[in-house]
Amino acid sequence: MASASGQKNPLLQDFIFPPYDVIDANHVCPALQSLLINLENDLVELEKTVEPTWSKLVVPLEKIIDRLSVVWGIVNHLSSVKDSPEFRAAIEEIQPRKVEFQLKLRQSKPIYYAFKVIRESSDWGNLSDARKRVVEIKLKEAVLYGVSLEDTKRERFNEIEQELEKLAQKFEQNILDATKKFEKVITDKKEIEGLPLTTLAIAAETALLKGYEKAAAENGPWVITLDGPIYRSVLQHARSRSLREEVYRAYVSRASHGPLNNTPIIEWILELRLEKAKLLGHSNYAEVSMETKMATTDRAKDLIDKLHSASWGPAIQDMEDLRDFARGQGAEEANDMNHWDINFWSERLRESKYDLNEEELRPYFSLPKVMDGLFNLTKKLFGIDIEPADGVAPVWNTDVSFYKVKDSSSTPLAYFYFDPYSRPSEKRGGAWMDVVVGRSYVISSDNISPRLPIAHIVCNQTPPTRDKPSLMTIREVEAVFHEFGHALQHMLTKQDEGLVSGNQGIEWDAVEIASQFMENWCYQRDTMLSFAKHYETGEVLPEDTCLRILSARTFRAGSQLLRQLRYAEDRFLCSFSHIFADKYAAGYYSYQWAEVLSADAFSAFEEVGLDNDQSLREMGYKFRQTILAVGGGKSPNEVYLEFRGREPTPDAFLRYNGLLPIIAA
Repeated sequence: MASASGQKNPLLQDFIFPPYDVIDANHVCPALQSLLINLENDLVELEKTVEPTWSKLVVPLEKIIDRLSVVWGIVNHLSSVKDSPEFRAAIEEIQPRKVEFQLKLRQSKPIYYAFKVIRESSDWGNLSDARKRVVEIKLKEAVLYGVSLEDTKRERFNEIEQELEKLAQKFEQNILDATKKFEKVITDKKEIEGLPLTTLAIAAETALLKGYEKAAAENGPWVITLDGPIYRSVLQHARSRSLREEVYRAYVSRASHGPLNNTPIIEWILELRLEKAKLLGHSNYAEVSMETKMATTDRAKDLIDKLHSASWGPAIQDMEDLRDFARGQGAEEANDMNHWDINFWSERLRESKYDLNEEELRPYFSLPKVMDGLFNLTKKLFGIDIEPADGVAPVWNTDVSFYKVKDSSSTPLAYFYFDPYSRPSEKRGGAWMDVVVGRSYVISSDNISPRLPIAHIVCNQTPPTRDKPSLMTIREVEAVFHEFGHALQHMLTKQDEGLVSGNQGIEWDAVEIASQFMENWCYQRDTMLSFAKHYETGEVLPEDTCLRILSARTFRAGSQLLRQLRYAEDRFLCSFSHIFADKYAAGYYSYQWAEVLSADAFSAFEEVGLDNDQSLREMGYKFRQTILAVGGGKSPNEVYLEFRGREPTPDAFLRYNGLLPIIAA
């Protein structure tokens, strides 16, 4: 396939690692047009020859699904980390064709009926658990994508799917554009009082990029943006209440007015989701969403109610404590505490209560040392080695590192890319893990060993400056551990059935278990002391400081939990991309559902003794063989029971958040 430049199109080449250094927007449409023609031919051939056997149904189907998901995944990834008008235009042009093909595939009656025959055959009991899951997932997916709809209803369903995909893309783009649009140039030192040097250095470097040639951290000018590290720092540390208010209002009103307004998009998405649900025979979209979850609607509501009850009283007390503290400091806003005041006064109260200054801790949380600590932890728990492999695979930005994951006998298990720093001009906010390719025996290069998994881990951490590495807050450390947990589940799978390997085929409210499990290790004393080392001197974080950080973990936990529960019940409007441009629609409770399970899982390690290396290795092996290895090859309920030996309870979650006494009372 010739690209715009006359070269062979890199998206269509055979590769182990995507040629990220040479793919550009010009390759997208030609590659996808050619690929979709080939895949449509493959689908027609499969429908003609399909039989209800693994080799004549699932093997060719997996090859079709995989080929599209790999190429589209690369395109989607680049649009998230290297956004440009050209990439947007290319995706907008080809996306309808891509969606049209996916609908043909998911609504294929010959494929659906072949799966039904397997499900109803007398040989069903002889299938492995993983193969049973593949069949059941594909049958459910077909129904949820309208395989049973006829004629005009199916046409309307397909129109809705096309429109929802377009709206999700536009929703995300509007947030990115609105975030980039805001910038405030500050020249008066009074306005930036309280802001730490780390933030001022980033703001001055931003000013240099904007053409302010003499910008410096000490003297300015400084450019304040809505980029995550800057926004959070202003809300936490700026003494100027008017600056906090201006930045807060700009942030929460992103994409809510003018040409970037997401409000009509939200209204249209909600209408279309309701219509789609009714076409499928459901009374609302929540019922559709819950079809692919561990929980039922009632169980999800029950969890939200329980956690709401546990957090309400402490959250009220948190606000009283803040007002009292601000009043004691003579703050005018003490009796009129507003949204832009809460983070600022929370940080002052935390500093006072625990004698902790987040900015003074940053030198102990440099990214290189945190990664070393994380890799040493995973070696201890799961028996794996992670080594740098820079230069082995092409990357999309010089910030990106590449790693190889090996088992104890040095056999390669997986690979991953790590893109850690904020790049607000081209990279969307937040942190995420994405699949490049999954483990699969069907997609094997030698027909002997399965294809190995490859992952992207993307964060938006505080970037390094000219004279310092990335110095992180404990929350940023958490984000790295969280996304790495997702990657571990993808990379350490032992599942050879590609359609349920790694994170594939796992119910959506269970996908956060491994990620939130890893967060708990940030607050385990030995782990923290293994990576909390001063970036210049190598001095380990003082023991008493470490203990104060661990104590501060439950600070305002009631308020934080209440905030998450509000998201589970609320719209959070125009910049809540989890709901309107991702897979959390009518399912944001999933974070809390999975956090209860992950806390319960971590408590198993506490029970055997966090200072007993042999016991930790044994429990780590058990966790790896169940939660991390099985993938979607069994239901999450079964997998969890295999690991824990019992049903999960919320006790550990409430205990870690300092809320267990409230429930007991």
